[in-house]
Amino acid sequence: MNPEVARLTELVKQEGAFVARVQEEVSKIVVGQKTMVERIIMGLLTGGHVLLEGLPGLAKTLTVKSIADAIDVKFQRVQFTPDLLPSDLTGTMIYNQKTGEFSAKKGPVFTNILLADEINRAPAKVQAALLESMGEKQVTIGDVTYKLEEPFLVLATQNPIEQEGTYPLPEAQMDRFMFKVIVGYPNRFEEMKVLEKQAGGEKLTITPAANGAQILKARAICNAIFMDQKVKEYILDIVFATRDPKSRKELTELEGLIAIGASPRATISLARAAKAKAFIEGRGFVTPDDVKSVAMDILRHRITLSFEAEAEELTAPAVVRKVLAAVPAP
Repeated sequence: MNPEVARLTELVKQEGAFVARVQEEVSKIVVGQKTMVERIIMGLLTGGHVLLEGLPGLAKTLTVKSIADAIDVKFQRVQFTPDLLPSDLTGTMIYNQKTGEFSAKKGPVFTNILLADEINRAPAKVQAALLESMGEKQVTIGDVTYKLEEPFLVLATQNPIEQEGTYPLPEAQMDRFMFKVIVGYPNRFEEMKVLEKQAGGEKLTITPAANGAQILKARAICNAIFMDQKVKEYILDIVFATRDPKSRKELTELEGLIAIGASPRATISLARAAKAKAFIEGRGFVTPDDVKSVAMDILRHRITLSFEAEAEELTAPAVVRKVLAAVPAP
């Protein structure tokens, strides 16, 4: 192994020890849902926002709250409803009668971890209020722009769009989420554990296992993780296959079925998420398997299908699976 990569691996193991402690603390409250927990931790390591989609009652909100408790940072939760206003999220200008001046009253977005609960139950203008904070880590109130304190992460939950009273998120906002994680039911063993925890009536508490400074230090190390040129080419091959499937004979059947392929933001997200996966695994280098393991949650919401594809009942996850099967790993 390259001496520099070996040094990085030792550094990752040393500075990444808190990840296992955070996972252990969260597991006191949340049973199973390992992928959801891992994706949120990867979001913290990269600064990438995470969208969790699933039916009510699958511990999405509980998981986010538990991770926030396991990390000593500021946490705010906003329940998105049809009557929510953008100012309820970002803040507004308040007039002071005594001084005759306006002052900014900052909203709940001024935090480290923001839980946007049931984000698709609010209209588009409220969802759009998050765009500036998610993309540029800043908020404009009146004529003044305020930088958000790092680490800053939006963790949003949403119900499947087939449910009554939901508004689909605009494509521009979907693209700003690094991950879209589909949360499913626990298996029988896990649900028995949930039953036993809840029936026991025992009050479980989480002890903070990390803080904001550790997260920011881990981010810097994560960015430095080694990625071979062949792995970079592999990431580009995957993304370009979603834009021009006819360029690969194995994907010619998808010609005309993909209206919009993955954006350059998807390329960046794949690389950063693969590094975060390597960090969690205790490695100072990225493997093709790291890329593969995160590709579905990064690409599923960034591919727009044509009307023909919808008529054939083709789904974006099915396209991602076909692309990953067709693009050879180095």
